[in-house]
Amino acid sequence: MLEVVAALIWQDDRFLICQRPENKSRPLLWEFPGGKVEPGETKEEAILRECREELDCDLTLGEVFYDVVHAYPERSIHLTLFHCFLRNKLPRALEHHDLRWVQEADLKDFPFCPADQEIIDAKRGKFIRP
Repeated sequence: MLEVVAALIWQDDRFLICQRPENKSRPLLWEFPGGKVEPGETKEEAILRECREELDCDLTLGEVFYDVVHAYPERSIHLTLFHCFLRNKLPRALEHHDLRWVQEADLKDFPFCPADQEIIDAKRGKFIRP
């Protein structure tokens, strides 16, 4: 089981979604930003590191919004999505194809990675900034 973390990054009443690069698995699908938890790293440390590396931004970490286990053909993942808040500058797409600030109603317009879609389906109507 691969431990993966993601950030539900809030700006006012919108949150950030990211489009995966063309050269990675699940190309051009949308996701909540994040990545793998490295050995010896906590989930909290991992999400802060991933957002610095991929989005060039620092976050204040909030509570867990939701977590899900999802079986992809190549491996199973345990994905934990945290509420997060920007501490400084706006994110930049250093690795992603595109970034968008959206509200929950907009999510239907984007094709998401299956694990992220599972969260969206489970938490429908509950994407509310804490």
